[in-house]
Amino acid sequence: MKIAIYGYGNLGKGVELAARQNPDITLTGVFTRRDPETVKTVTGAPVYGISDIENHRSDIDVLIICGGSATDLPNMTPELAKSFNVVDSFDTHARIPEHFAKVDAAAQENGNIALISAGWDPGMFSLNRLYALAILPDGKDYTFWGRGVSQGHSDAIRRIEGVVDARQYTVPIPEALESVRSGSMPELTTRQKHRRECYVVAAEGADKAAIEKAIVTMPNYFDEYDTTVTFITKEELERDHSGLPHGGFVIRTGHTGKEGENTHTIEYRLTLDSNPEFTASALVAFARAINKMHARGDKGCKTVFDIAPADLSPLSGEELRAHLL
Repeated sequence: MKIAIYGYGNLGKGVELAARQNPDITLTGVFTRRDPETVKTVTGAPVYGISDIENHRSDIDVLIICGGSATDLPNMTPELAKSFNVVDSFDTHARIPEHFAKVDAAAQENGNIALISAGWDPGMFSLNRLYALAILPDGKDYTFWGRGVSQGHSDAIRRIEGVVDARQYTVPIPEALESVRSGSMPELTTRQKHRRECYVVAAEGADKAAIEKAIVTMPNYFDEYDTTVTFITKEELERDHSGLPHGGFVIRTGHTGKEGENTHTIEYRLTLDSNPEFTASALVAFARAINKMHARGDKGCKTVFDIAPADLSPLSGEELRAHLL
């Protein structure tokens, strides 16, 4: 299978490295908005300008789009789905139905297949929520994220006047996790489930009290959480907070029995050293799946709910039954 990468940031580099781990996949090129002459890939993959992509249609079975959900993917994915089979990691949960409709129209009209919102949340967490709900209909779901770097929240802090750089960690509150695992099905507020830790490099002479106030009162980001702000040097940030770890838990507690007397807990956990590299690895696996589906004549937009598990694997049905079932 021949894949290409559209966009070469942290996620694009992760896809490049993931492709190298899959012998059935060949990376034929990276397409960038930057001057291709200025971009050096990790593995030496060729780099092209995005304006050149139509000339490479025969070299691409699946195009993996590595843009941001805020402004890139809502336009890129439906446009590229007109010419290619595509995969993206669109993660603005509230706008997934709208994004799906636009991508589906473009892919259906042109006989292509697209998969949106692949990764770990949405993605692997979504699948585990579905499995748990289907198995334990009388129950309650909980999702915890972290401890990990939230790139969107970190960016929001960097936009505050006087901030040079910042990292924000989302941290599950241990007491909340334990209460969920106990099977008591607690009702938890946003503040009770997570806290936020912010590490901020302030400009020389900046008003740190004003920066802290702007962070902890920021609507939709920090105002509903217990938030700590720690000011550090640029050297400390680079030394202690240069990575992009993340992860979390999907937990469902449910009851079975004549009177609901038996309690069951399903828990799925991810601990990730690199959020973009893990997300990229998921994108590559889902690219394999939609390539198989397209070969069978399928088209239109899909989500992870539409993918048969066997299509994710390079192994044959015989091999899967012999070794994994």
